[in-house]
Amino acid sequence: MAQAEIIVVDEKLLPKAVELYNACFRPKREADFFKRRFMGRYNTLTLLARIDERPVGFWIGFELKPGMFYHWMGAVLADFRRQGVARQLQEAQQAWAKDHGYEYIRCECMNHQREFVHFAVALGYDIVGIRWDSTHADNLVVFEKNLVD
Repeated sequence: MAQAEIIVVDEKLLPKAVELYNACFRPKREADFFKRRFMGRYNTLTLLARIDERPVGFWIGFELKPGMFYHWMGAVLADFRRQGVARQLQEAQQAWAKDHGYEYIRCECMNHQREFVHFAVALGYDIVGIRWDSTHADNLVVFEKNLVD
């Protein structure tokens, strides 16, 4: 089990999170993509996981509505997966959300992303719905976790 250092990303570190995104996802994005997504959002949070000073994962979220925090996106570099890094990022995000008065945390993933489906269920998330995403021509599985139980 890797022990990652989890830090809150500021404007100077956002490019590190973008690099990690581009190492894990396509199409590649620029920092402006993330900045636009954050516009008008309350309590945006970007976390970065580092092992031996090397960025290896990121986790991004923001307030969806009062009382509910939304985990928008996250990833861990392939060489560092299955070492507990994503769990540490998720736990840090949950702790931050709870400390900021959120009662629930929500996330979604494509139905075909089985690893994340298993990950969310293992962390105590409940499946609360499914919705069609026409952009990706796939169902999105919607998860929620109560932070105050």
